[in-house]
Amino acid sequence: MLLYTMKRLLQSIVTVLLVVTIVFLLLRLLPTDYYFTEEQLIKLTDQQRHDQLAAAGLLDSPFVQLFRFYEDLANLDLGTSRRIQHGVPVTQVIGGKFLVSMRLGLISLAISLFLGVVMGVLQARYKDKFGDHVGTAYTVFVNAVPTLITYSLVLVIGARLFKLPSMYSVRNVARSSILPVVCLSLTSTAGYMLWTRRYMVDELNKDYIKLARLKGLSSRKVMYRHVLRNAFVPLAQYLPYSMLLTIGGSLLVERFFSVPGMGTLLTDAISRYDTSIVQAVVILYASLGVLGVFLGDVLMTLIDPRIRLTSKGNTR
Repeated sequence: MLLYTMKRLLQSIVTVLLVVTIVFLLLRLLPTDYYFTEEQLIKLTDQQRHDQLAAAGLLDSPFVQLFRFYEDLANLDLGTSRRIQHGVPVTQVIGGKFLVSMRLGLISLAISLFLGVVMGVLQARYKDKFGDHVGTAYTVFVNAVPTLITYSLVLVIGARLFKLPSMYSVRNVARSSILPVVCLSLTSTAGYMLWTRRYMVDELNKDYIKLARLKGLSSRKVMYRHVLRNAFVPLAQYLPYSMLLTIGGSLLVERFFSVPGMGTLLTDAISRYDTSIVQAVVILYASLGVLGVFLGDVLMTLIDPRIRLTSKGNTR
């Protein structure tokens, strides 16, 4: 276990560094004019712009800049924002945005996980009956209809029928968070329903389930003590991954409802060429994704003791 953990930790660090390196080098391919605002381009002379670029180290070779970036990263210095909040440390800019995304993400994850698993269990238990057909229709609808159309329907229904705010407001966080949470939960709920039903139906057809029923165990005990536990193992592998990415923010939902979270911050930083913010957000998302995959493997071993991360010969 320890050997596997150290190996995966090293792989995770290398993966994050590769992603960050590629993004860093791609950002350095942008014309240097993007470093300045339109007002600065008009007011500053060519020499003044050259001096500012030299002072910022942007005229050095990309590899020298990359080495300097790694040094700052090792000291937990992600730089300062140039466009979003001029002169403010990147960590401070991201901190407030991350809290907003985390709150919405955790609420939507709890709702989608509960509803998805419960509905998936009911679909499997009453397979090919009315409730199963309704759940399947919901899953097909959510996955077939374009996301923007689904969000628009939620917005129209929520705003007109329930008088809910159509845009996020820091003055009315509770009510204005309802529609974004609903939109975040829709797709995730359908996914958990689909996979819970699928894995449980597969388990119901296995020999050990038939044997348990022959021994006289009730359908309820068979369903919840054996089928659900074994069917949840594959879902557990992706649960930490989806959780960490969910709390990192949703680009589309946050932009659609004007939520001041990580998703909105990333799109704003890209459109306004705030490279320090872009690099920091990429590091955060890459780290969350890699950590989620690793935690998923660990969670599988905790739920199912038959799974081992290592075996003889160091093979997984």
